[in-house]
Amino acid sequence: MRLNQKITLFSICLVALNLLTGCADRGMHDLKSYVDEVKARKAGHIEPLPEIKPIETFSYISDGRRSPFVSQAQSEETGTQNEGIGLSPDFNRRKEELENYPLDSLRMVGLLEQLGSTWALVQTQERTIHRVKTGNYLGANHGQITQISETQVELTEIIPDGQGGYRERQASLALAGE
Repeated sequence: MRLNQKITLFSICLVALNLLTGCADRGMHDLKSYVDEVKARKAGHIEPLPEIKPIETFSYISDGRRSPFVSQAQSEETGTQNEGIGLSPDFNRRKEELENYPLDSLRMVGLLEQLGSTWALVQTQERTIHRVKTGNYLGANHGQITQISETQVELTEIIPDGQGGYRERQASLALAGE
C-alpha cells in the first residue's frame, strides 16, 4: 500500500469518527433535555381510594333445615331418593366387561331367546358383541339391566348427586337400526 493511500484511508476514518461522535452528542442532548423537562413538571393529583365498607356477616345454623344453596325441588328430590336408604354403588363388586365403556358408546344389535331366557346382544366400539341378561351391569355409571325387550335394554344407573351422595337414574339402549 502506498503512503498516499494510507493517508487517504486514515483521513476517511477520522471524518467517520468525527461524524459518529457528533451524532452521539446531539442525540444525547435532546434526550437529556426531554428528561429534564419531564422531571420539572408538577406532579399530578391522585384521588384517594374510596373507603371500603365492611359487609355484615351471618352464620347459618341449619338445625335440620334445607341448605340455602339448593333449590326446593332439588332438596325434595334428593331427600326422597337418599333419605334412609344410603344409596351408593357396590365398589367391592367385581366389574363386568361392559362397565369399561360409556353407555353412549354401546349399541344393542339384537335379541336372543332360548329355553325361556332372554339375552340382549350389545356391541362395543371395537365391534365385539357381548350377550347380557337382566341383572348384568354395563356403562360407566354402575348401570344394572332391569328389563330387556325386543326394542331396548332398560337399566338403572347410580350416579353422583353433586352433594357427596348418589341417586338413581333410568337409562336405556335402543335397538340399533341397520
